[in-house]
Amino acid sequence: MNTLNIRPATEQDIDLILHFVRELAIYEKAEHEVLATPEHVRRTLFCANPAVFGLICEVDGKAVGFAVYFFNYSTWQGQHGLYLEDLYVTPDARGHGAGKALLQHLAQIAVDRNCGRFEWSVLDWNTPSIQFYDRLGALPQNEWIRYRMTGTALQALAAGVQTPA
Repeated sequence: MNTLNIRPATEQDIDLILHFVRELAIYEKAEHEVLATPEHVRRTLFCANPAVFGLICEVDGKAVGFAVYFFNYSTWQGQHGLYLEDLYVTPDARGHGAGKALLQHLAQIAVDRNCGRFEWSVLDWNTPSIQFYDRLGALPQNEWIRYRMTGTALQALAAGVQTPA
């Protein structure tokens, strides 16, 4: 029987985390968007007061996946929520409970921290993940449109410069 273990990521896992980030980006057809360096990960996940946290999933001592999460806040609930930024399990470990174990571990963190919700996003074409989340009882939030601002648009807004529509 295989032994599954989920543990907090440590600074010694930086290269492993970046490896998993790249594998996830390749799966999501966005490898060119990965800009994170070891220093980025060190400065954000392993600083004195991190706002983001990582988990490593191991089977028989071998790392097979990871999750990165942070806490947000719902003014309507008056409670924090847990937001899962990334979840990745290596292809050879899929279908054996690692992903479910990571989600269950995160749900337990959310319950222990009195979070009112546990949320994440999934690409609309990622049918295997959508089916997996549906089986767990997660519900899609179709009424919300997610917005993102990066690069020059972000810089322009911060500087108070009007950008063309």
